[in-house]
Amino acid sequence: MNRPMIRKHSATLHGHRTSFSLEDEFWVELKAIAASRSIPLAALISEIDDERSPDSNLSSALRLHVLSWLKNAIAAFKPENQPA
Repeated sequence: MNRPMIRKHSATLHGHRTSFSLEDEFWVELKAIAASRSIPLAALISEIDDERSPDSNLSSALRLHVLSWLKNAIAAFKPENQPA
């Protein structure tokens, strides 16, 4: 199994430059989420940053957002009477 590639990314949030590290797979999904919502990727990252708890870091918040988005997408396709 290939090891995931973690890359550093940078963004400007509320006028301040910040960086975070994400696996390529999470980065691809974040871009897909932004595209599906028709918002810039920077706006999505800023929104996630604004909503995260003060004791979590941005990288973790981004990963959790992707996980939540994908879980909700799966649930939307699941028939109502199917067990989990």
